[in-house]
Amino acid sequence: MVRAPQPLHLAVEIDGAGGHPAAWRVWGRPPADVLSPRVLRSVVDTVEAAGFALVTIDDRVVPGEGAYPVGRLDAGTRASFVATTTASYGVAPTVQALTTEPFHLATQLASLDHGSRGRAAWVVGSDNSADVNGAVGFEPRAPEAVQREVRDVIELARQLWDSWEDDAVIRDAATGRYLDPDKVHHVGFEGEFFSVVGPLITPRSPQGQIVVVGAAELGVTDLLDVVLLSGRDVTEIGTSATGQQAVTLADVEVILDTKTESAQSRLARLDGYSPWPDRGRLRFAGSARDFVDLVRSLADKVDGVRIHPAVVTTDLAVLVDEVLPVLQELSLHRIPKPGSTLRETLGLPRPLSRFTSTTN
Repeated sequence: MVRAPQPLHLAVEIDGAGGHPAAWRVWGRPPADVLSPRVLRSVVDTVEAAGFALVTIDDRVVPGEGAYPVGRLDAGTRASFVATTTASYGVAPTVQALTTEPFHLATQLASLDHGSRGRAAWVVGSDNSADVNGAVGFEPRAPEAVQREVRDVIELARQLWDSWEDDAVIRDAATGRYLDPDKVHHVGFEGEFFSVVGPLITPRSPQGQIVVVGAAELGVTDLLDVVLLSGRDVTEIGTSATGQQAVTLADVEVILDTKTESAQSRLARLDGYSPWPDRGRLRFAGSARDFVDLVRSLADKVDGVRIHPAVVTTDLAVLVDEVLPVLQELSLHRIPKPGSTLRETLGLPRPLSRFTSTTN
């Protein structure tokens, strides 16, 4: 059954200079300059003004280019930097499940939810490459073990986020009690890959459960709030969306015509430095009008689209000026309400702690 087109949640990936590996060359400056806090702040200001529902920030090992070493803060730190200065869109850093200590992962994301006033999400990273593992002194896992470990990390994080009930903090000055110990719960996790003893050291965050985002290919969609769908065309994405219970976002890589250069010319110039790897995603190169048509064709298949601009500044400017206003006129652009939590924006319920019924 095909559903009627509906307003879409629009997300955008803003890591570095863009999705194309040669995007930084457009700036004519070393990659480290492109990744500066000043540039990041400028990008997120544009994102908020445009009405995106969610920004994602990738986290990956980036080798140096020629004489220029690449140094940057991790995605979680960059997300924290922008979260306190914004009021509407969700902030979703990629945090690697295989190479981040699970207790610290859960704590960092809960803190991000507090800092953003309920707009935090987590893009579940599962990079098992030698580079990423080597950066923390690990060895790559056997491929068949990756899904099992990712599942354990997500399940543990959800248990830890529930370990404080909503009303555990009482701040009773008369008795000198900060919390009700009966509403802070022990979590003992014994898994195949790690063991953790809780509770979390951070009180329950505004959303209760941080929004968990992950690719369908992870094989853990039953644990996700938002599923990212790949596919090289609209039909393939629609097939992947069928039967999904979570919010669905189609991943689309985008390079657009500008006033001075066609998308195809821009792509050829960038590919001359370094080809854009095929990650199995739908890739669009063309005019703003044709991209609007592509989004319209997705509107009856998914709940939203995550856009990967080839060059963040260039393509984001075209999206803001020529794409989003048209989508809004067509009632296909769902703009988040300032002050809303990300769960409210995405239409997700705020769950009670799993421990609530034991004491109430």
